[in-house]
Amino acid sequence: MAGFRNITVLIATTWAFTMCFAVWMMFGVTGIPIREQLGLNSMEFGLLTATPVLTGALFRLPLGIWTDRLGGRRLMAGLLLGCAVPLWITAYATALWQFLLLGLALGLVGASFSVGTPYVARFFPKSQRGFAMGVFGAGTVGAALNMFLAPWLIDAYGWEMVPRVYAIALVATAGLFWVFSAPDPARTDMSPPLLAQLAVLRDPRVWKYCQYYSIVFGGFTALSIWMPQYFGSEYGMSITQASLLAVCFALPGGAFRAFGGWLSDRFGAHAVTWWVLWVAWLCLFLLSYPQTELTIHTVREPMVLAIALPAWLFTLLLFVLGIAFACGMASTFKYIGDEFPENMGAVTGVVGMVGGLGGFLLPIMFGAILDLVGFNSSCFMLLYGIVWVSLILNYLTEVRRAPVMGEANAGAPGAATRRTS
Repeated sequence: MAGFRNITVLIATTWAFTMCFAVWMMFGVTGIPIREQLGLNSMEFGLLTATPVLTGALFRLPLGIWTDRLGGRRLMAGLLLGCAVPLWITAYATALWQFLLLGLALGLVGASFSVGTPYVARFFPKSQRGFAMGVFGAGTVGAALNMFLAPWLIDAYGWEMVPRVYAIALVATAGLFWVFSAPDPARTDMSPPLLAQLAVLRDPRVWKYCQYYSIVFGGFTALSIWMPQYFGSEYGMSITQASLLAVCFALPGGAFRAFGGWLSDRFGAHAVTWWVLWVAWLCLFLLSYPQTELTIHTVREPMVLAIALPAWLFTLLLFVLGIAFACGMASTFKYIGDEFPENMGAVTGVVGMVGGLGGFLLPIMFGAILDLVGFNSSCFMLLYGIVWVSLILNYLTEVRRAPVMGEANAGAPGAATRRTS
């Protein structure tokens, strides 16, 4: 019976996170008609779409700590109900500053990840924790749900209907979650002091995992927001067509997270993370190449070669990249679940916060670079460089077992245990 309760909690919490993530990514689709309505440039559009991500990122750490102290059930239900209010009001906004202010308020739903991750993990033994957190993390398919639902609502009723429908969905989800969830089994009345919980943040491994998560989750979040307008700008597609193709990135980015958790349980977090970074590096290298015409001067006449990714190949590479990012998100939290089981709320909070900040900053940087250089693939060039940093960090601290990130001696007893999962 206990096993059935655990599965029920996992399903209910995953659905709640799915709805939260759909709301969190809402401006990625609704922002396109809002951009036309307000006449925004690329950087302003990036700011509009990224503003909810900022609040969700900044509140991941405090909500992760509060989850350790108060339990996840009440916090998750409170987030669902509380964020429905600014979400509904968004339908009546008419100026950029209003959208930004309301985006900051409704963006709190993005912090639900730091509530649900430790909450779900405590219902499962260590041997199944990677899979359980992977299933919960698969709630990022909410980005794909948003790309399916929002374009249809926009075409049928206008963009204003999207936040209204989403607000009603959050309230309904809160009721379902409360019915099918259960009190956190690890919560006690004597929680560790706040400073004791934060002390774990001095561990250099935490900040290494922040770097990994800033690319796999931050990159996933940023591209989920950015791809609908990218397809429209690069390939001249409508909102509906662009969103449907963007689903080919967002859907595997969520659906394969459970698979990444299973791989991490079976082969270890390090092995999965290492290969995820290499796959992402290869995909981003190919995606980074802009549309180019190369003129070759032959002995007879100039020959022009057109180099560009057709839409089908571009979408296929995005699909593979989405799978890689999904597995990387799962493997990062497998590291945390194995190495910080007593401080999961604080550690998942800070790692999730840094990943969310990546998701906030990257769309703004995408827009700024696009305004500067003028070609769409510049966003992938930026991500390519960040993946290089992660690969070098992984090699130095784990593959080569170099004494960096604070270890005094790479061969010290227990060092290998700390670095592998």
